[in-house]
Amino acid sequence: MTSTGFDVRKIGGRIGAEVHGVTLSDELDPALFTDINAALLEHKALIFRGQHLDDAAQLRFASLFGELTTAHPTVPSVDGQPSILPVDAEEGIRANRWHTDVTFVRTPPKVSTLRGIVVPPYGGNTLIANAAAAYRDLPEPLRHLADSLWAVHTNEYDYAEPPRSERAAEHRRRFVSRTYRTAHPVVRVHPESGERGLFIGGFAQSFLGLGPSESRDLLRILQSYVVRPENIVRVAWSPGDVVVFDNRITQHYAPDDYGDLPRLLHRATVAGDVPVGVNGERSYVLEGDEAGHYTPAAA
Repeated sequence: MTSTGFDVRKIGGRIGAEVHGVTLSDELDPALFTDINAALLEHKALIFRGQHLDDAAQLRFASLFGELTTAHPTVPSVDGQPSILPVDAEEGIRANRWHTDVTFVRTPPKVSTLRGIVVPPYGGNTLIANAAAAYRDLPEPLRHLADSLWAVHTNEYDYAEPPRSERAAEHRRRFVSRTYRTAHPVVRVHPESGERGLFIGGFAQSFLGLGPSESRDLLRILQSYVVRPENIVRVAWSPGDVVVFDNRITQHYAPDDYGDLPRLLHRATVAGDVPVGVNGERSYVLEGDEAGHYTPAAA
């Protein structure tokens, strides 16, 4: 039990907790939100069951963490809701790969919130991984190497398979309609907790100073530490659930294991700051722009 009277119950040894005794549609007392944010920093991912929010309530809750982004740098939002991205399986939005949200821009989101609306009767879970635990798991020589590396993140990458429908193909065309390439430190220092975490994921395509073959091999090695089973929590959705994760120090993955069944989540993200590496250097743009239309200039 926290000082403000709600329960935080761990559901994984290294990541993830369910929060009980909080109604997100209520106006949250500042002290209560301070405890929620502290729980997020500790557990990296929080699950609030059975909240049944509407878009306005989700946005109101997400905005407690900071200024909201628009839905996405290239993909359209929900009609009339510029800060909500529909994660809709029927539109071909199936994040069937490990990633951290929108790392191809210079200021990726700080926090992502997801709300379950339509949930398949089986499958359709969300997996979330602790990138700080992954960094701690690295053998010392690999940690020293990772500390010195910079990765190129881009939204323009090779897909493993063709789109399954014309709607999915159109979503892909929109996703890459504007190219972004950004250099980020492979080890990011969390601006609030000071933890170090591996900042890679699916949009990281190569390392500065290394060729394609070396980059692929080294990315595979580092990513293997992120996706160790002990570093992952699996969220089984029910309609009305809300999940919040710290986008600065996690990766997530939604297995495409529910056939042609519908699945719809709404995502709202909070504007983040510029990632900083262990030597204090900050991320920078290689191609594209600052994505000012997506991330508020104040970030």
